[in-house]
Amino acid sequence: MKNIPIGQILLESGYITKQHLEDALVKQKETGKKLGDMLLDLGYVSETQLAQALSQRLKVPFIDLTTTKIETEAVKKIPEAVAKKNCVIAYKINNGRLYVATNDPVNFYIFEELKIQTGMEINAQLATRSSITEAIGRVYSAATVSNVMGDIDKEYDANAALMQEQADGSEERIDNAPVVKLVNTIIESAYRDRASDIHIEPFKDRTRIRYRIDGECVEKMAVKPAVHNSLITRIKILGGMNIAEKRIPLDGRSSAVIDGVTQDLRISTIPTVYGEKCVIRLLATGDEKARKITDLGMTDYNYEMFKQMIRCPNGVMLVTGPTGSGKSTTLYATLGELSKPNVNIVTAEDPVEKKIDGVNQCQMNEKAGMTFAAALRSILRQDPDIVMVGEIRDGETADIAIRAAITGHLVLSTLHTNDAASTILRLVDMGVAPYMVATSLIGVIAQRLVKLLCPECREKILLTDPADLRLVGKDQPVEVYQHHIGGCRACHNTGFRGRTAIHEIIVSTNDIKELIANNATAEQIGIQARKNGTRLLRDNVADMVLEGRTTMDELVKATYSV
Repeated sequence: MKNIPIGQILLESGYITKQHLEDALVKQKETGKKLGDMLLDLGYVSETQLAQALSQRLKVPFIDLTTTKIETEAVKKIPEAVAKKNCVIAYKINNGRLYVATNDPVNFYIFEELKIQTGMEINAQLATRSSITEAIGRVYSAATVSNVMGDIDKEYDANAALMQEQADGSEERIDNAPVVKLVNTIIESAYRDRASDIHIEPFKDRTRIRYRIDGECVEKMAVKPAVHNSLITRIKILGGMNIAEKRIPLDGRSSAVIDGVTQDLRISTIPTVYGEKCVIRLLATGDEKARKITDLGMTDYNYEMFKQMIRCPNGVMLVTGPTGSGKSTTLYATLGELSKPNVNIVTAEDPVEKKIDGVNQCQMNEKAGMTFAAALRSILRQDPDIVMVGEIRDGETADIAIRAAITGHLVLSTLHTNDAASTILRLVDMGVAPYMVATSLIGVIAQRLVKLLCPECREKILLTDPADLRLVGKDQPVEVYQHHIGGCRACHNTGFRGRTAIHEIIVSTNDIKELIANNATAEQIGIQARKNGTRLLRDNVADMVLEGRTTMDELVKATYSV
């Protein structure tokens, strides 16, 4: 493949400019990469745009696997190991021909090998590498789940007596291959479904396994109650937990390599009436880059306010919201913006969820006496410029954090409150003097996560309900979008694809400081903040509803109050 034609095609298609092409050619000489890969690395084109240009250049049809029906019979023709090794997936059989998606349609050796293996003529189609990888994970893992469930049923039907013993706790047998496979399959399929948590819940007649995807619990499978003990025991072994202790809640940690990415797992068990309930949280790891603030859904207007806050050399900046609203992600993104070679940053976290290059991160250990308050005292003797405290949980931690801010440090932390204004009162309730909060506080970011509509299958509706119209700030009927029930292949039949954060930012201006010092109510602080330009969480979601990015249901769920 020559370089210039692909560049010209991208140029003629309007995907890149002449300047982009010249920059890429200069960089290409330095690195020796293909021009297409260079343009991708520089962010000038997307994977899809490059694939479409290649399709034109090589006269090979382009296929979008996210919207294409993949036939199970076709998939079975190519073993999973071969598909992963060569980045190919078979998706259709027609007139004795096997249609195969590939990101390298000029590699004829692969197709000759597949022809010998399958005994069929191969028809190559071009697709993006990421869409092929995602399809391989999704399609093969679904087959693996059904195979493993079949193995589990056979194993436990044949060993009913043994399973009764296990249920009684008289004998623990954890080397059952099907159980090991089942645990691995559950974790892998949860990762590929973009789940944040796995719930394994015992009931009288079954053990239910649910994934939390985009904030919603979705039931994925159910196994016989006889399997439950072996399943939990295997997970406890992975997490380094005590398998004999079933009467009290336990916590553990583990990791798994899935599709080449190391995934950290946080495991928690709690005793229930039918056995132990287990939740496995899938944590973002150091393998993934810390996301930038601009990638988190912050609007340009809010981003300007945020930049104004992080320019301050000292003071306290708080990120608030309920559990699972993305507070840690926002803090990590903020540290990413502040981390420079001439700045000393120290963090106190429980747990350290993502490792950031150039930042000194401390893991809390309450049993050993390493609490947030104790760690914070020691950190202040480490000559820090910026201190990040994972969470302010008590008055002592709050007091030390505020004093650190007054003595010239920039302190970042999180709190659990419902909106930005009530955060200030929460600090006062914890025992910090109002005048100290007033002098040290830079600002507060309140945030929530809302689900985004799948752009492929969203449906247009006319909003006419007066109460709904008031929520989006309109007095006339307006067209908005809702999710398609049953969804499509692109969104795994949910109608939604991904989540984004919405923010409410209060900058601590002189008039806000005066209100705090005078023990003002959250309502008074909120009114003044709005006069100063704060946009409420509801305002931000209302804009997204009118843009067709999310639904009225999400607006109500995230921000509704009586």
